[in-house]
Amino acid sequence: MLDTSAVAVGPAAGRRLHRAARRVAPRWRMPLLVTVGCQVIWLFYWAAFYPGLLSYDSVMYTWQVTTGHWTSDHSVLYDAAVWLALHLPGKFALLTLAQTTVMSVALGYTCAAVRDLGVRARWCVPAALATAALPPTGTFVVFVWKDVPFTISAVLVFAAAARLVARRGTAPEPGRWLRPGGHRFDLLVFSAGLLGLGLFRNNGLIVALFAGLVLLPFLPGLRRSLAVLTLVAVVLPGAAQLGGYRMLGVAQPPANSVFGMNYADIAVAYKEVPWVFSGADRRLLAEVAPMSTWETGANCRTADLLSNSKAPFDRNATQQHNDELVGLWTKVLKKRPDVLVDARLCRGAIAWDPFSDWSVDAGATIVAPLERPGDLWGWAAAPETADPAAGAVQISGRMADSPYLPALRSHPLSKSLNLAATWLTNLSKARHFDTLLWRGATWTYLAYAALACYAVGRRNRAVWGAAGVLLGMQLMLMVSTPAGLFRYNVAPLFIGPLCLGLFAAARSARERK
Repeated sequence: MLDTSAVAVGPAAGRRLHRAARRVAPRWRMPLLVTVGCQVIWLFYWAAFYPGLLSYDSVMYTWQVTTGHWTSDHSVLYDAAVWLALHLPGKFALLTLAQTTVMSVALGYTCAAVRDLGVRARWCVPAALATAALPPTGTFVVFVWKDVPFTISAVLVFAAAARLVARRGTAPEPGRWLRPGGHRFDLLVFSAGLLGLGLFRNNGLIVALFAGLVLLPFLPGLRRSLAVLTLVAVVLPGAAQLGGYRMLGVAQPPANSVFGMNYADIAVAYKEVPWVFSGADRRLLAEVAPMSTWETGANCRTADLLSNSKAPFDRNATQQHNDELVGLWTKVLKKRPDVLVDARLCRGAIAWDPFSDWSVDAGATIVAPLERPGDLWGWAAAPETADPAAGAVQISGRMADSPYLPALRSHPLSKSLNLAATWLTNLSKARHFDTLLWRGATWTYLAYAALACYAVGRRNRAVWGAAGVLLGMQLMLMVSTPAGLFRYNVAPLFIGPLCLGLFAAARSARERK
């Protein structure tokens, strides 16, 4: 006899789901759909790469927080999240799962923001789901990286700014600060996003400051509130970096970490304009490394080549001679500023150039591999097996006997899911897909074009206030970035696709006229 109980469950469950959906306020149904849809998609990547994807930096975070070597060269707040995750059941799996959930909510909130600007669900929902599904952004959220919460913060800043702009001129609703949908709630989200930009990346203060300043002129009724919130969001992380972390026992980063890009600038200048360097200057450089090392490290695309190459480079000497090296950098800046500016713009190409230069070393978008080596980039390696090119000589063996080593191992929940996700990600790394899938600059310009089209079509210049976070990202990366890593400029790949609906919103407004 046919068992109809299972058949009856389906319609009943569907009716319960339908009734539950009807209880949700209409304005929240679309954001909720986006949030749930994105979360389901990211669960695929989370299960495929369980407990999460790692990089050299991920192992460094783990070593720092489990051995008491806390330093503020990385995000102290994210280090605290790593420490907490390592002391909870599930460890990194809980951290990466939380990242997928918060990003899903952020995309749902962003869809609500662009809907307020006139974008229909037919444009926003597919864009959000595609963003979650594409391998570059799909895998990014399950990495143990400070760049993930930094990117979430940037998305929230854009979305909150867009909502405030969309409701410009309307009177703020009375009520609680935490009531979703009100001006106050959006201001809180905006300020929390700004604070996250500064707390999750040290140079993120530039982005936070720029995002706040750009929005100010377009919201005259909220200028005082925005000015205060922006000031607080910049001052608090800045004060923490200058001395607040040290009061908590967190060590300041060494000088060779803070000024590493200045050393790389010197290497480029030595290759381009060697006549600027006096005999004393050359002797100073020789104290740190042979002149051949400075020539080898003269690659404007990456600052890491100078100190992480197989050529000898004495980090202790840079610490001792740091003031003199910074003085030499200042001398070159005064005599040939063009060379140093070119070096910074070349290194920050990930921010402004949509196209990779495959003809030169480190000219392409640098993407972290999905695979983790058995020695965890040297952290679990014996000294005699450490790879100097990976900078592993100094850190070899530090995690070899760590009780937290099992947390750094990969054990996917499904081998089939792992194979499928790995295949898709490797496919997306084809050179011809680089500009569209991996370059944040591409989507930055597409977002600008969409905002410009909307501003003209709707005669609403205030929408440019939402572009502040993208402009700040470009400025930050052009001024201060060590290499063209994909993870440094991921926010536009989340924001840009959701801006595409603004083209249709601008056109529909013209058609109604």
